[in-house]
Amino acid sequence: MLRLTIPFFMIGSLFSQGCERNNNTKTEKNTDLSIGEELVKRDTTINIGNAYNDLFLDSSAVEKFIKSQQLNDSVSFVLRSFYNTRNFEYAWFCTDGLIEQSLSFRSLYKTEDDPDSLNKSLETRLDRLRVSKDNSVSANDPVTIKTELQLSLQFIRYALVHFRDMGISPSSLATFIPVRKKQVLEFADEILDSGNTDNKNYAAFNKSYGLLKVKLGQYRAIKNNGGWPVLGSDVKKYRLGTNNDEVRVLKKRLQLTGELIATDTNGIFSTELESAVNIYQANQGEKPTEQISLNLLKNLNIPVEARIQQIILNMQRMRWMPDQSEALLIKVNIPEFVVYVDSAQKTLFKMDVVVGVQGHNTTMFSGNINQVVFSPYWNIPPSIVRKEIIPGLRRDKNYLKNRNMERVGSSSFRQKPGPRNALGKVKFLFPNSFNIYMHDTPQKGFFDRDKRSLSHGCIRLSDARKMAIYLLHNYPEWTPEKIDKAMDSGHERFVKLKPTVPVIITYYTAWVDKNGSLHFANDIYQHDKTMAKKMFTNPQ
Repeated sequence: MLRLTIPFFMIGSLFSQGCERNNNTKTEKNTDLSIGEELVKRDTTINIGNAYNDLFLDSSAVEKFIKSQQLNDSVSFVLRSFYNTRNFEYAWFCTDGLIEQSLSFRSLYKTEDDPDSLNKSLETRLDRLRVSKDNSVSANDPVTIKTELQLSLQFIRYALVHFRDMGISPSSLATFIPVRKKQVLEFADEILDSGNTDNKNYAAFNKSYGLLKVKLGQYRAIKNNGGWPVLGSDVKKYRLGTNNDEVRVLKKRLQLTGELIATDTNGIFSTELESAVNIYQANQGEKPTEQISLNLLKNLNIPVEARIQQIILNMQRMRWMPDQSEALLIKVNIPEFVVYVDSAQKTLFKMDVVVGVQGHNTTMFSGNINQVVFSPYWNIPPSIVRKEIIPGLRRDKNYLKNRNMERVGSSSFRQKPGPRNALGKVKFLFPNSFNIYMHDTPQKGFFDRDKRSLSHGCIRLSDARKMAIYLLHNYPEWTPEKIDKAMDSGHERFVKLKPTVPVIITYYTAWVDKNGSLHFANDIYQHDKTMAKKMFTNPQ
């Protein structure tokens, strides 16, 4: 089962204690449910200048919503506390539209909840917002207000339904999405504060979050001790066997972050240092080269405070990571260019992928793989028809024939199955409004590159055959030999999966692997940059 990793320590009181709520100036007992605390007071120190999101609700909108939805006292109490904690700052929107946490939460509840129980009108509105070219919104727009409050209600109900054996306070729910801007190091110190029992318990519950918290502590200590040294830019001085001060500085730099275990301080570029460089490159998503390049030196010189910021940003993302205690989950990490097939917190296998180039971003969302399609047609998207197919036909009357394509109707085109098909020999469908899926590719050379944001948005697999064999391993009739035959048949064939397999597309630029190594990836779509501007008073 996939579930939001809200910590166990945060819930019990929602279900077993006494509740008070404040209605204007009157306090009345809630006989249905008692939370054992007074309604969270409105935090008026939060304003447009320091808020995480730059939109604010009128408090009367929340009361009207509670009345129109006929919410019970328990949910009303939590909803009021939720917005009092935020001074009625929007949780899910800013003026640029839906924020990243909206997408993360939606991925979780769509994976977890019964599709028939979802609010269909809300889902339609969210889909429309995601594909709209104009994402700007107004705080006073009735549709925006309705969507905001419905998402908050969905979040509260999600916690109440799925976490009955846990404990969560209203104020903790409200701060799952950041409330106000802080300095990077102030944010780090708050997380690392030994007196912060809530965060301590949460880190113990959410393993991925906890592992990053350990690294945050290590990097904060480095910052406290003056940071790491700056390396010179003369790459010729960093070669095996050389002996100079620059090598001595490089050793100290890699010793601080743990890639170099040796404790010597001499200036000799040793084989141990060469191995440490390889480890560092691998942890940065680069193929080990045993060589120091100018780009690698720039990477090594990224300030420690910038890395602290990157860790904090991804800790925020990991608050929404699904719990994989038992579930099979296919997880794509976009900046890493890797897909993982996980089961019961164990990675069964992983493989390289190609994702969308900037401008054709692969979208963060979740779905369920319900079909494997062998020898697929490629139904060419309208944008590619407009930008590539139509101009190609004007230049060359044999454009379609030379590419094994055909016209379907007046303005639609598709590429027939075959060795040159852009989708390769098999694709994997998980229905979504973005027309994104995973597929094979004939362009295997792409996987030789370190940076693989090259597609129109879909996810290309380096070993699609392996994925097909795994997804069909419980289907006795689909032997590897039969799968090979179907992939090479040239005739499209659909195979339905029962049960379906959950897939989640994530965006982590900092994470700790199962061996305890900290990895960083480039912010290929500028999501880190966007969130940092909202979250920090001094974004790096």
